[in-house]
Amino acid sequence: MTRTTVHLAVYDTFADWEPGFTTAQLTGHGYTVRTVGLTAAPVTTMGGLRVEPDLTLDELSPGDSALLLLTGASLWDTGDTLAPFARTARTFLKAGTPVAAICGATAGLAREGLLDDRAHTSAVSFYLAATGYAGGAHYVEADAVTDSGDDVGADAGGASRGALVTAGPTEPVTFAREIFGLLGMFEAEKLDAWYRLFHDSDASAYEVLEG
Repeated sequence: MTRTTVHLAVYDTFADWEPGFTTAQLTGHGYTVRTVGLTAAPVTTMGGLRVEPDLTLDELSPGDSALLLLTGASLWDTGDTLAPFARTARTFLKAGTPVAAICGATAGLAREGLLDDRAHTSAVSFYLAATGYAGGAHYVEADAVTDSGDDVGADAGGASRGALVTAGPTEPVTFAREIFGLLGMFEAEKLDAWYRLFHDSDASAYEVLEG
């Protein structure tokens, strides 16, 4: 396995539409997407799709991954079932491996304390405030936010240093753009064109992408 492998967390009720733009482009640009479950048992997405994990969470190592991708799911807000994924995100960030979280997964990271000292966003600020986290001062009113981790040290108190992407549930395209920029998949002009095409339906962006 190489560092061109991206790991997509899968669990019952995960929002299967949220990673679609990201995983399609990653696969088309030389990345391998592997699914990771709590166990090897198949899961059922919010859209009713059955997904069999490629590996289990205890088999996952940040040294084998270019990115951990966490999507929303109703289970993030109904108990601690998905807490192991948030703990894995902590391990990734402390190892310097990026994490990207959208929708309910941001609440999971908030509960784990991973947003206490980093720029981040989510659906709305009060959604994260309801978790009781201490990072409200770092909440950004934006569709998606990338925190490079440059100003955060990996210390004994659990602070993290890997890059972190967060987004709200209505922004899968902006979420994808931030991930592509983080991974350096496109030069700046083409990244902007890709975003204009899929977010704004700007047909003129085709010329840049095909150029």
